[in-house]
Amino acid sequence: MTKTYAKPALFLDRDGVINVEKNYVHRIEDFEFVDGIFDLCRLATRLGLVLVVVTNQAGIGRGFYTEAQFHELTAWMSERFAAEGAPLAAVYFCPFHPEHGVGEYKCESFERKPNPGMMLRARDELGLDLARSLLLGDKESDIAAAKAAGVGVTLLLGEDADSARPTVVICSLADACAVLERHFLLELHDDVF
Repeated sequence: MTKTYAKPALFLDRDGVINVEKNYVHRIEDFEFVDGIFDLCRLATRLGLVLVVVTNQAGIGRGFYTEAQFHELTAWMSERFAAEGAPLAAVYFCPFHPEHGVGEYKCESFERKPNPGMMLRARDELGLDLARSLLLGDKESDIAAAKAAGVGVTLLLGEDADSARPTVVICSLADACAVLERHFLLELHDDVF
């Protein structure tokens, strides 16, 4: 018997999508939300999408900050999302790096993007329909991971699509809102007809 996954998700990379990309952000005082992230996530929630963060955190592996510091920042970030009416269902992170990791963190990981492990784990733990899900990332590795996981729509934030071949390249989170609305209006239209 095959499993049926009912809920679509909006997968979000963290650095560069949720917060302004800086050098290995790990302190609350350095964390600056990207303009429009809460509007986007409130819309996604209204459309029935589960919000899931999937983030490589090589700064842990490189010894720049600890897992405890990451969890402290993540708890604060999650509280902000909840207060803004866009609660996160889960935050998945990969602390490993195959070249620059230190000690136990220096290894390959199926969860490190561009590998699909974090999204596949989210699928299994949260009961997600990856084919109806979307990913919003700002790097080629985000798009590659989503495609490998079978995520239906990939949005690349930025002007350079490189060889990632996302579904859509967007310049702002307002653009992402428009894509979400259009995508789910089309899906509703298909369901009716």
